[in-house]
Amino acid sequence: MNPKQLFSKLKGWFFQLSLVKKILLAILVVGLGGFIYSKTVGSTKTKTTYQTTKVQKDILVVTVTGSGQVSTANNGTISTLATGVVSKLYVKDGDEVKTGDKIAEVDLDLSGQQNVAQALSSYQSAKNTLESAKASMYSLQSDMFTQWDEFMGIAQNSTYQNSDGTPNNINRSLPEFHIANDNWLASEAKYKNQQNVVTQAQTALNSSWLSYQQTSSTIYAPMSGIISGLSLQEGSVIVETTSTSNSAQSATKIANIKTKALPMVSINMTEIDVPKIELGDKATVKFDALTDKTFTGKVVSIDTAGSVSSGVTTYPTVIRLDTESDSILSNMAASASIITDTKNNVLVVPVAAVRKNTDGTSYVETMKNGKPVETTVETGLSSSSQVEILSGLSEGDMVITGTSSNGTSKQNSSQTTSIFGGMTGGNRMR
Repeated sequence: MNPKQLFSKLKGWFFQLSLVKKILLAILVVGLGGFIYSKTVGSTKTKTTYQTTKVQKDILVVTVTGSGQVSTANNGTISTLATGVVSKLYVKDGDEVKTGDKIAEVDLDLSGQQNVAQALSSYQSAKNTLESAKASMYSLQSDMFTQWDEFMGIAQNSTYQNSDGTPNNINRSLPEFHIANDNWLASEAKYKNQQNVVTQAQTALNSSWLSYQQTSSTIYAPMSGIISGLSLQEGSVIVETTSTSNSAQSATKIANIKTKALPMVSINMTEIDVPKIELGDKATVKFDALTDKTFTGKVVSIDTAGSVSSGVTTYPTVIRLDTESDSILSNMAASASIITDTKNNVLVVPVAAVRKNTDGTSYVETMKNGKPVETTVETGLSSSSQVEILSGLSEGDMVITGTSSNGTSKQNSSQTTSIFGGMTGGNRMR
């Protein structure tokens, strides 16, 4: 008998049954199905396993982190206001130069010749002004000494000085004495003022000389260091460039000079983290472009004034690296971890192990006789991964950091986010 014939026969048999028998048969089928389900599905028990770790003694390092960029890679710029054709180069990339060394010679074009003539004229004028100021100073100095001599002659005669050398205060109130005294004081004040004029004239002369050097056909090194990024070769043309803001001529950059000073990195810290930082704190720095290297340094400057951008306040913190590197360039993106505190040989547990009760007390779950037991603890410093345990646990205790049920894993860290949020600064918990 094939299945189709069997089904037709059963169907006919079912319709021959009475209504009561049909109901009883349906109840029997449903009950049998429920029994089979409870045996096959309900008998599968949920099994929970615990992820644990030992309480141990370790060095706790507390850090705050931030990101920023290289504020200076200790590069200076060689620039010039000269325009024309490069006729000679004295250096190449990688050469070491001293301040004032020649970099290049330029055959000036007409514009360059005009600029250098104006700069030379300004320099000569500043030099004449300085000499004139010096002459006036010498004249005023002579007058000051003359007035002083006249005053001393009056002050020391018998009219204004007693026989024992003490001043005759009664006679010194006479106009003649005051006139001599005031003439001397006035001449002294003029002389001192002229000294300041001479100093100012010398500064102006130095400035005009530097301007002349900028337009000169000879390009000089402004500082000592290593030449890099030299953009010139013999025959190169240097053209005049102007600033869009004031139409004034702008200097043309031709090379960089890298000094031997250590690189500086500016890191933006939040208003929560910056109070935890002190000058001299050690730090580790990484660069996005140098993923395989980590540099060390220390905090040398903290801008407590801060700056606000899009409603967010940040405080630039400068880290000076301990070593120099040719790979570190200006404006490279960087991230830093600044060490704010360390403790040696303290009991620590993972952050994921510590939770909080509603009353504010902290607790962990420890494994005792194969079962989790809630244990109240007192906590101290914390880092992004570890928490110091002051009391409640002993070295070697097993604490629970997470659970898993039938292959589904659950870490305690999800329960501790609100508790330990921002803990990298070394907050205390109780």
